[in-house]
Amino acid sequence: MAEMADTQPTGGPSIRPDFSPASQRGIQAETLASLSAGAAGVREAEQSLRLSAKTLNMGDRVFKVVITAFAGLIVLVLAAMIGILLYKSWLALSTFRGAFLTSSTWDPVRNIFGAAPAILGTVYSSLLALLFAVPIGLLVAVFLTEMAPRRLRFGLGFLVELLSAVPSIVYGLWALFVLVPIVRQYVQPPLIDHFGNTPFFSGYPLGLGMFTAALILSIMILPTIVALSRDVMQAVPNSQREAMLALGATRWETTWKVVVPYARSGIIGAVILALGRAVGETMAVQMVIGNTQSISWSLFNNGTTMPATIVNQFTEASGALYLSSIIALALILMVIAVMLNGAARLLIWGMRRGYQV
Repeated sequence: MAEMADTQPTGGPSIRPDFSPASQRGIQAETLASLSAGAAGVREAEQSLRLSAKTLNMGDRVFKVVITAFAGLIVLVLAAMIGILLYKSWLALSTFRGAFLTSSTWDPVRNIFGAAPAILGTVYSSLLALLFAVPIGLLVAVFLTEMAPRRLRFGLGFLVELLSAVPSIVYGLWALFVLVPIVRQYVQPPLIDHFGNTPFFSGYPLGLGMFTAALILSIMILPTIVALSRDVMQAVPNSQREAMLALGATRWETTWKVVVPYARSGIIGAVILALGRAVGETMAVQMVIGNTQSISWSLFNNGTTMPATIVNQFTEASGALYLSSIIALALILMVIAVMLNGAARLLIWGMRRGYQV
């Protein structure tokens, strides 16, 4: 038996596989070549199909032309708006030059116009509104995303978003008849008594002014901050939360050390979009800000904004220079709004690319 086991078949030469490095490299090269050839064939087939669809399918060609035309129309409309505003405001810009942005004199009788009170009032009221709205909006978004029971998330989110559907004139009337008396009786007197010697809280308890305008603006931009912040927080992968919880972190630590930092770019974009709405808000602010062409740091003094100045004085503009100055305010307002919205969109797009990676 041992002899039979040791014997080799004599019918032909023995065949042994070749495991040398050279043969393995050859096999790998052949495999890669076949794969690349297959991929090239697939690409060629896709290109031929696309080419045939473009050349033979008239519906696709018409559809492409139509959607391209509408996309270009948006750019043309924006450029046309900026161009018309620049043309109509050129008289004021060429007459006053840089003084239009720095002067605080707005005198229609003498035809002297300076936009500094309106510009600074717009920036001041918008930043105050963000100061009031951002902490509340961020906390509400965290609650809806991380803490609220699933049965309440949809209902509460719907109620918050419903605030954005309320017309601004309704906000203005509510602020004029409800918010102004509350501020005049219960908010301004104690602040003036305790901090009236500071430049921010000096004045008289009138109810109207920059403080009330900032309050109503904060209520109006709150749905934007909450909705967008909630969306970007919901887009944070659950693996990030699970990894943090597995390390022994609490829900609070997971939220503020993982979820919020991961969604930081989207939250900043939401804040900038809310700032864009605050900058352009007109009726609600116009009804409670006092509409005075003056510069003051006091929250309780009257002031104005660019939208409020435009809506108040556009119908009263009698001369060409007066009308051109108001249109120049509109041009500045539009440029600021476009820049803010563009910055917000860039941040949100950067956030989405980070998710895809």
